[in-house]
Amino acid sequence: MRVTREQAAENRERIVQAAAKLFRERGFDGIGVADLMKSAGLTHGGFYGHFRSKDDLAAEACARALEKSVEKWDRLATESPDDPLGAIAGSYLSQTHIDKPGSGCLIAALGPDVARQGKSVRRTMTEGLRTMMERLTGWVPGKSKAERRRSAIASYAAMVGAMVMARGVDDPDLADEILQTVLASLPL
Repeated sequence: MRVTREQAAENRERIVQAAAKLFRERGFDGIGVADLMKSAGLTHGGFYGHFRSKDDLAAEACARALEKSVEKWDRLATESPDDPLGAIAGSYLSQTHIDKPGSGCLIAALGPDVARQGKSVRRTMTEGLRTMMERLTGWVPGKSKAERRRSAIASYAAMVGAMVMARGVDDPDLADEILQTVLASLPL
């Protein structure tokens, strides 16, 4: 049975969305192509009709996850124009974010793994981080653009580090203390 172009595009989108979620939950090496396709409701054999390799899918899935993060940040900033960084940090440094890595920040979920991936995944991460830093630079306080950029990088690095640490401990009180300490340290 022949698949229409529209159906092929929908199938590809389902694969990318499933991969974006599962890579953040299990890591790049924690899920195989067969399970990715099954999660998307498709057969393993159809994978190579959409992607040349798992690495190509990983790059596209990472791009999609980063785009979704930027969209969320933009929405939060629009909803809280007087304190966009506070709104973003409050959402980011939350128990919900700890509990749902599959729908959370790609960088907190896969940062160390990305360093071991191929060029296309690393390029995707680089471009995504640049976009995120540009956004944050517009939302943090500071007298000059250079000062705001440094503050944006430091703030985001602190949030990512806090999320990695909070997810890594088995003590919920310590996890909360980590999140709250970093939240209090940000230039809100």
